[in-house]
Amino acid sequence: MVMRLICCLLLISAMPLWAVTQLQASVDKNPVLAGEFFTLSISADDTIKNEQPDTSALLKDFVVGPTSVSTRTNIVNGSISKQTTWSVKLMTRSAGEYTIPAFSIAGVNSIPITLKVAQRSKDTEQSSDAFIKASLSSESLFVQEAGLYTIKLYLAKELLDGNLTAPSMPDAQLSQIGKQTENYELIDGKRYLVITREYLVQPQKSGSYTIEAPAFQGRVRQNYRQLEISALGESVNVEIKPIPSDYQGSWLPSELVNLDEQWQPTDDTVEVGTPITRTLTLTALGITKEQLPDIKLPEIQGIRSYPDEKENNHLVRDGRVISQQTASYALLPQTPGTYTLPEVSVPWYNTKINRISYATLPARTITVIPSSTTTLNPPLPAQSDQGVSADSRTPISTSSVYINSYPLWLVIISVIGYLLWLITLILWWRSKSHRELINAPAKKVTNKSSLFLDELKRHSKNNDVSAFYQALNRYAVQTTKQSHSAIDKLELHADNALLSQHIAKLRAALYSPNNTDVDMVAIVNLLQEQHKIQKTSQESVLKGLYK
Repeated sequence: MVMRLICCLLLISAMPLWAVTQLQASVDKNPVLAGEFFTLSISADDTIKNEQPDTSALLKDFVVGPTSVSTRTNIVNGSISKQTTWSVKLMTRSAGEYTIPAFSIAGVNSIPITLKVAQRSKDTEQSSDAFIKASLSSESLFVQEAGLYTIKLYLAKELLDGNLTAPSMPDAQLSQIGKQTENYELIDGKRYLVITREYLVQPQKSGSYTIEAPAFQGRVRQNYRQLEISALGESVNVEIKPIPSDYQGSWLPSELVNLDEQWQPTDDTVEVGTPITRTLTLTALGITKEQLPDIKLPEIQGIRSYPDEKENNHLVRDGRVISQQTASYALLPQTPGTYTLPEVSVPWYNTKINRISYATLPARTITVIPSSTTTLNPPLPAQSDQGVSADSRTPISTSSVYINSYPLWLVIISVIGYLLWLITLILWWRSKSHRELINAPAKKVTNKSSLFLDELKRHSKNNDVSAFYQALNRYAVQTTKQSHSAIDKLELHADNALLSQHIAKLRAALYSPNNTDVDMVAIVNLLQEQHKIQKTSQESVLKGLYK
């Protein structure tokens, strides 16, 4: 018991000897070269687990690398000594005299260090085993204009490992484009491995700025030895111009903006119900894909529009950022006529001539003619059958029409005779229809509709969307007796939400490049049910009339 107490007293008395009494800071090189990494070591004469020196003050004058910590315990002739060491990689960008401040651990302070940094000569850098070249695509940029910042790291020795920091610039967004590339170059008879990285620079405020070049630190193999090397690129100054006060609309600074379109089919004359695919392509230099504005097309009465999803992409080519937006629209003419699609214009700011420009598509006129699949014949004119054109779409020249004056009494007699003939024709037609309906009620009314339904079934089995839609249009023309927008009339008469949904999917699959599932069998079944309901209704009405 007494021995235990004595041991405890000895331990308590020895505790102050284990507390931190000294904190030393040192560097492995002094002086050093600008752009050269060196090691700062901070050592405490005790084991420190929950505390470390604050190195944030170094960020003002140095590039601060990773920090590592190590502990060591020595026992010599029963005497115990402990040590904790923090190692920090540092580098300066420019020559001069710097002060590494004092550090504090457990109330113990280190002594500041005066560091001398010498300027690295250009010839020495180019002939060294590692150096960095940095460049910007333009010496001046507008706010939010995209510039291309390129970094090339040259290594003459076999690289074992290394770290290349990212560039930095205040009030700007810097993001790496793609992956780094590697190739080889010969400079003054010396072979270098060249690692290239490209960054997109987007300034957010105007003024004079500096892009701080990245720093490299790594290890290379020379013969059978491993050597530490470092390199620092030169900073690049850039002038950021503000947005002009007279600019209106979405800010789009660029060297060149182009708006193009493609039509399928290319002909300006189409039939009713024939789909037209219009593809717009907006291309711009010096901006990102996120900056491209959305192009909105106005609605045209008589033409339905089905927009597809827009695709935005950008790439780097010949040191320039190229962004492109592709937007497709499916246009479906509903009624015959002549339509003028208005001009499309996109404003942008030309950074070469410093003024507002416009990327435009001129107005385009298309002619929509009746569908050639229409089964109804156009009504005959009231005049004599002779001299009427066989093709109702063929215009009649006004120069061949003559107006002759006739006596009033002759005109009256002609009109009365025409009316009597028309009444006689109507009575004869009603008498004939009466006999046909008595003999076969509702049979001929539904005969053609049944044939079109059979055609729809055949196309649904073949999964032919285009042929199915054409057959559906013929069925709708036969059923609704409408030569234009017959499918819309069919939906209106059916008043079936499920049928409308399936037809909408059918149109989407027909006019959109994306794959869309269409249940054509469901459309046929719904039409058959509607057909049976109409047939039953007609037969019940006819039986009631002719009992």
